[in-house]
Amino acid sequence: MEIADGQPTLGKKLTPSAITHYLNQYVVGQDDAKKTLSVAVYAHYRKLGKQRQVDVELVKSNILLVGPTGTGKTLLCETLSHVTRVPFVTANATSLAQSKYVNEEIEALLLRLLEKADGDMARAQHGIVFIDEIDKLKASEGEQRGTSGERVQHALLKIMEGASVRLGAQTFDTTNVLFICAGAFVGLENITAKNQAFGFISVGAGEEQQILNRLNTRVKPTDLFAFGLIPEFAGRLPIIANLHNLSKEQLMRIMVEPRNSIYNQFREMLKDEGVELEIEQEVFRQIADMAFEYKVGARSLRGIFEEMLMPVLYQIPDRPEVRKVVVKSLFEEASLLVAT
Repeated sequence: MEIADGQPTLGKKLTPSAITHYLNQYVVGQDDAKKTLSVAVYAHYRKLGKQRQVDVELVKSNILLVGPTGTGKTLLCETLSHVTRVPFVTANATSLAQSKYVNEEIEALLLRLLEKADGDMARAQHGIVFIDEIDKLKASEGEQRGTSGERVQHALLKIMEGASVRLGAQTFDTTNVLFICAGAFVGLENITAKNQAFGFISVGAGEEQQILNRLNTRVKPTDLFAFGLIPEFAGRLPIIANLHNLSKEQLMRIMVEPRNSIYNQFREMLKDEGVELEIEQEVFRQIADMAFEYKVGARSLRGIFEEMLMPVLYQIPDRPEVRKVVVKSLFEEASLLVAT
């Protein structure tokens, strides 16, 4: 995707499959979510390119990512912004809910989007806004209407569907900004399991049943209402992608396979010191086992990895004779090999 005169335009090669291929280089697993995001982003910018060519109004489809912490929601969206080459900013719904001045916070968010576009309003108005922890805005049982979470939902609703917001002397039109919201939505799976609305439909065997099963597992607007989001807000998030807990094998792959994997980052760091870093496969398994027990997905991998290499990073600058570091176990000191 390239920007021409402020308008996002899709090149012939940037198809949904091409977007997914790009995501695969940086994000491990979550194949269904990648496909959903790729199609949604492709369709969004295709619509923008056609707005001046057709008489039919093309409505924007914002996106909701549902999945446990540490499963890659933020990373997916950051990577999407790279492949689309549009301005991208993030916000935290919890912080918005804690603010007394929600509208001012939203204005500041749009200002950041404008800054990311280097002051180019046309580019900014076709950017992406990612709002995390959106599930924290739900109304808890027994709360009165008009609580901070619901107030933020109403405030976000306006800019998500399209509004003109005054930013000093300029006006920011959010009609074509793509909003991607995300949250863990703990407990939503119980609501979804109870509301399998298509069970009464009679279908044949094979592909028809697979389609029905997919529809049944899909998070529906009514599930979001039951969870605690207001109907109007949930209705502005028609595209929903589910992310799943990462397996131990996926946690191992995350440390090694992506272009900017933790392993590659530390290898480059030591390479600058003239030192080769070699970590045996068993070490990645041990780290994955430990991270899996922490139950926060990939978030804990870097902390464990850095703790393991901290003694090495402390010594290397003062040991110019060291040429190679070998780590055979998470529970043993690394071997520092000197030049012969």
